[in-house]
Amino acid sequence: MFTLHAHSYYSLLEGTIPVSQLIAFAKNSGSRYVALTDTNSMAGLIQFAKEAEENNIKPVLGSLIDDPSDTKLNAIFLAKNNNGYSELCKIITSRKLKENFSLLETVMNASPDVFTLTSSYELLKRLSFTSNLKKQLFVELFVTDKLKSTTRKLYEFAKRKNLRIVATHPAYFLSKEDYILHKTVTAIGKNKTLENLDAEDSVDEEFYLKTPEELNAVWKRLPEAMWNADFIASECNVDLEFGKYKFPVYKLPENETAFSYLAKIAFRGLEQRYKPIPEMAMKRLQYELEVIGELNFSNYFLIVWDILREAKKRNMLTVGRGSAADSLVSYCLGITEVDPIKHNLYFERFLNKGRTNPPDIDIDFSWKERDEIIKYVFEKYGYNHVAMISTTVTFRARSAFREVAKTSGIPDSEISKFSKFIPWTSAKNLPELHKKFPESRSLDFTGEPWQTIVKLASQISGFPRHRSIHPGGIIITPEPVTNYVALEYAKNKGLGLIITQPDMYPVEDLGLIKIDLLSQRSLGVLRDTINMIESH
Repeated sequence: MFTLHAHSYYSLLEGTIPVSQLIAFAKNSGSRYVALTDTNSMAGLIQFAKEAEENNIKPVLGSLIDDPSDTKLNAIFLAKNNNGYSELCKIITSRKLKENFSLLETVMNASPDVFTLTSSYELLKRLSFTSNLKKQLFVELFVTDKLKSTTRKLYEFAKRKNLRIVATHPAYFLSKEDYILHKTVTAIGKNKTLENLDAEDSVDEEFYLKTPEELNAVWKRLPEAMWNADFIASECNVDLEFGKYKFPVYKLPENETAFSYLAKIAFRGLEQRYKPIPEMAMKRLQYELEVIGELNFSNYFLIVWDILREAKKRNMLTVGRGSAADSLVSYCLGITEVDPIKHNLYFERFLNKGRTNPPDIDIDFSWKERDEIIKYVFEKYGYNHVAMISTTVTFRARSAFREVAKTSGIPDSEISKFSKFIPWTSAKNLPELHKKFPESRSLDFTGEPWQTIVKLASQISGFPRHRSIHPGGIIITPEPVTNYVALEYAKNKGLGLIITQPDMYPVEDLGLIKIDLLSQRSLGVLRDTINMIESH
C-alpha cells in the first residue's frame, strides 16, 4: 500500500516534486497507487495519470482546495470516476474564478462521485453531518512529531461524530535533503526571504515522500486508517481515455452529415478553383475526402472553414499555412491559397491513414484583427465550450539564479553584477557556466552564498514559474470545457482572460482539439498599406 497527497511542482511555487519522479518513486518502492493533490490545481493531473498508467501505478486524481477567505479551511477532493473528475475540474474552476467561493458549501454540496478528506478542524466544526455527507467524508490524519496533538484532536472529533478516518501523508518534496529546496521555492512564491518566512508559510520537514514501510510503521497502531486509505484508492477509478479524441461538432444544415456537407462545399470549391476541372484534381479530392472521412476529421475541417469564411466576410486578411497547403481539400475550402496540384505537393505529408492525431492547421490573422475572430469563435460555439490554452513559463538560468538569490536577502544591485553574465540557457548549466559559455568566464561561484544559490537554482531548472497564454491556441469542446479541464485567470487577472490550467501538451493528450489562430504583424502591415493606398 501507499497513500499520500503529493504536491508536484505544478502547484506553482509550492511543491517541488516532478511528476515523473513521483511515479518513479512509487514504482521503485513497490506502491500500488499514489494520489496527486496539488493546491487548487489540476495542471499536473493529466501528465500524472498518463505516466502512472504507463508504469502500472494506479493514479488517484485529486486536488487540495482551500477557502480564499481563510486558507486554513481546506479539503482534498478525490475523483471516484469520470463524473467525479469533471466535478473536480468544476470545483477548481469555481475556486479560481469566483471571489465568493465557499469551501463549506462546496463540501456540503459535493456529489457521491467524489471523496472528501479534510484535516481542517475549523472546517469540520462548521459542517452539518448529513448521512449522505458521512458516506463520502473522511477525517484526514497524519502524524509528525510537531502535529501529534492536532492529530489526536481530529481523531477524537471523528469518534464523537462517528466519522471515518483515513491515513495520509502530505508530501511536498522528495527527501529530507530537499526541505531547503521546498522552503526556497515557497519564499520565491511569497516574495519573501528565507529568514522572513513565517512558520505557517512552509510545511513540516517530515512532509517528504515516505516509503510504504515507513508509513506502515507510523500507522500500525491504527489499522482502520490504513484500511480506509486502501478502500478509497480501490474506489477511485478514472479513465481519461487517452488516445480518444473529443471532436467539437459543427452545426449542420438539415439532412446533412459532417462528411456529406464537407464533401459538398469541397466540390463547390473545386469548381471555383479550376475551370475546367482536371481529372487529376477530381480524383485527388475524392481520395483526400475519403481519408478525412475515415479518420473522422470532417467536423474539424468544417470548423476551420467556418472560421475563415467568417473572417473573409469581415474583410480580414487571413491565410492558412504549414503542411495544410499540401491538401487539395484545404485549397478548395479556402483555408490555404497554394495550389497543391500545380506545385506537386504531397497530401500524405499533411494527412494519411496511418496518422492517428488530428491535423494541425495554423491560421494567420492581422494582429489588429485576431481578437475579433477569437470573439466570434467564443460566440459561435459557446463560452462554455471554448477556452484559450495556457502556456507554462518555466525557470531558466537567469530567472532561477535571480529569484533564489533574492530569497537569501541579496540586493538586486549585487545580483545584477552576476546575472548580466548569465546567458539564456537551462538553469542546469549554472554550475558549469564559466566552462561552457565565453561570456560567463568571469563568473566565480566558488564562495558562499553563491555556491548554495547556484546549487538551488539549478535544482529548479524547468520548474513552472507562472502560467501565461499560448500565442494562439484555443480548444473547442463537444461538452462544456470544465468537463475536461479546470480554468483560471491568466497571470494578469485584471485583463479578464481565462485559460486552461493544463498547457498544450496535456490538453492534446486528453484528446481535446486545438486550433491555432495566430497573430501576424506582417498581415497588419499589409492591411495598413492597402488602407493607405485606397485613401490616397
